[in-house]
Amino acid sequence: MDHFQLRDGVMHAEDIPLPRIAQDIGTPVYVYSRATLVRHARVFREALGGVNNPHIAFAVKSNPNLAVLKVLSREGYGADVVSGGELTRALAADMKPEDIVFSGVGKNAAELLQGLDADIGQFNLESEEEGRELAEIAAHAGKVARCALRVNPDVDARTHAKISTGKAENKFGVPIDRAAEIYSALAALPGLEMRGIAVHIGSQLSTLEPLETAFGKVGALIAELRAAGQSVTHADLGGGLGVPYKAGEVLPSPAEYGAMVARVTADWDCALSFEPGRVIAGNAGILLTRVIRVKRSSNASPFVVVDAAMNDLARPAMYGAWHDIEAVEPTGGKGTSHIVGPICETGDTFAMNREMDTLEAGDLAIFRTAGAYGATMASSYNSRGFVAEVLVDGDKYAVVADRLPPADIMGAERVPDWLE
Repeated sequence: MDHFQLRDGVMHAEDIPLPRIAQDIGTPVYVYSRATLVRHARVFREALGGVNNPHIAFAVKSNPNLAVLKVLSREGYGADVVSGGELTRALAADMKPEDIVFSGVGKNAAELLQGLDADIGQFNLESEEEGRELAEIAAHAGKVARCALRVNPDVDARTHAKISTGKAENKFGVPIDRAAEIYSALAALPGLEMRGIAVHIGSQLSTLEPLETAFGKVGALIAELRAAGQSVTHADLGGGLGVPYKAGEVLPSPAEYGAMVARVTADWDCALSFEPGRVIAGNAGILLTRVIRVKRSSNASPFVVVDAAMNDLARPAMYGAWHDIEAVEPTGGKGTSHIVGPICETGDTFAMNREMDTLEAGDLAIFRTAGAYGATMASSYNSRGFVAEVLVDGDKYAVVADRLPPADIMGAERVPDWLE
């Protein structure tokens, strides 16, 4: 459930009519609903009611906007970060250092030291080599890094290949058949406190079966490690729970997920951590756009050219992803349209032969479920600026990320003297 609904024939974000935002801020613009963020955060936490004191770290990569992070910080969420920049954002949003988990396969030496200096709660080590480097940095700094070892369980998440992370050929984690050996080797190093196992097999999962399979393998590994005399007090079960992008689509609910987790981990005797991202932020945001023109040709379906583009919302071009597209002020007319952006790429296509609301030049439309992996993946391709972001709270709203015009981006470039 979200808070983007028609009222008297006009799409609203909570109590704000979207045409007002378009008039005041311009388009394209991302619009987030605080009420939806809060609701989703609470629903996910409640779903874990069968788990003793779960730790929830929002996947910052899904939406790193400071205002969004601040909302979730006030809901008691920590952060799952994958770069030094995301760590800086999480701390700026008042997320507690002890509630921050640092994941990612390519943490460099400066980022490892940044995490140590911030005294974060946990590093998720992706390789033995990373663990040894962190141990050396920590020992040199006179610190101890709390760590979990991320394992690759070789489980097919049955999601898009580009967001699958738990198969043997993926770059993430250590092979589960070598995990006990690597864990024991790292546990012997000064500078590291090996305390747990981490796993994450992919994003936008449409069934719980792959997760349950992966968690079963993690449980067996924990038992193996303890039998070998190793201490395992924590287990990070990652994220990946999918959200419906198409109206009427049914995916596993947080409650079903939570019940599965409680059942599978009942005898683990571990503190459990979770890293939800899309399931919290996805349906809490939309991308508001305006139709530039409708191009009609011999093709049966017209090309509806909107001012949002693949540089603003990359998922359709990158993954062939679906976003429901709706008129802000629907007339009741329906038809088949191609929805495209202005970028000079055929890939700048949001939908082909989509049965949807009829749109004409000047009309406003929304791309739904754009609150995760939307603005955060934007670029300035074709020398376009970066899109603005707005947060709505009831009957008020604020710009939470300024539109960055092309001139400002160009202003960061330099021409060397020898070209003048």
